[in-house]
Amino acid sequence: MNLIVKIIVKILIIILLTVTTQIGGIIYLCTDLLFLRKKNKKKAIIKTITFFSIYTFVTFLILPYVTPLFGRVKIKDSSTIEAHTFLTKFLNRNYVTPQLQNALQQIAHSFEESNPEIKLVYLDANFPFIDNFPLLPHLSHDDGKKIDISFIYTNQEHHIVNKKPSISGYGVFESPTKNEHQQTTICKQKGYWQYDFTQYFTFGTVNKSLKFSKKATKDLLLAIVKQKQVSKVFIEPHLRYRLGIQSPKIRFQGCRAVRHDDHIHLQIR
Repeated sequence: MNLIVKIIVKILIIILLTVTTQIGGIIYLCTDLLFLRKKNKKKAIIKTITFFSIYTFVTFLILPYVTPLFGRVKIKDSSTIEAHTFLTKFLNRNYVTPQLQNALQQIAHSFEESNPEIKLVYLDANFPFIDNFPLLPHLSHDDGKKIDISFIYTNQEHHIVNKKPSISGYGVFESPTKNEHQQTTICKQKGYWQYDFTQYFTFGTVNKSLKFSKKATKDLLLAIVKQKQVSKVFIEPHLRYRLGIQSPKIRFQGCRAVRHDDHIHLQIR
């Protein structure tokens, strides 16, 4: 019975690591096979250390040089572009096609012209390999052509800053006012319970004094829709009208997805 339980636990770990990192399940399986016949009181500790060492080595020193052969590249952090959290990079959720990489650089450069020293901060992008491999909990981040971009905020002194209100970058909503379109309420009334589910994935709220910057976020959204390769942009209808931007590229993502008043989703052709 103990053997069956151990096998089930290992299978679940492999599935979890594969779903969250794409490559973690394979590395865990290889590490487990490496220690299969070893009997040592500290075996579990040594195996765990070995797994994280190999995983870290592969993630940061192998994948960036291998993935271009499969049509994806690691997003390059720079003075104008950066990941919101280190975890995004550690979990391999920072890969895109070369075309999207170029588009991001152009968007960031255009945005910087009107907002010096403010970066384009991205959230989840895509995994390193295989089209149609889901990047949960997203429905469409599976081909290297999609990415989520954070809104821009101001601090208590009304200065535009690079900080964000939640640890994950998701889940702190810029909800509609009484006079704005209540799409979020409509979706939930129709039974789409998952619509605001990301509120449970903030991993903690920080910088609670931050306020949504209408001007800077509008500048960012304009830079996005003006980029020729961008084909679709998802943002909640009330923010689209609040920002006053008219573009056929800006769409409503539908009630089956999650709400988009905590980030901007963009994709290229």
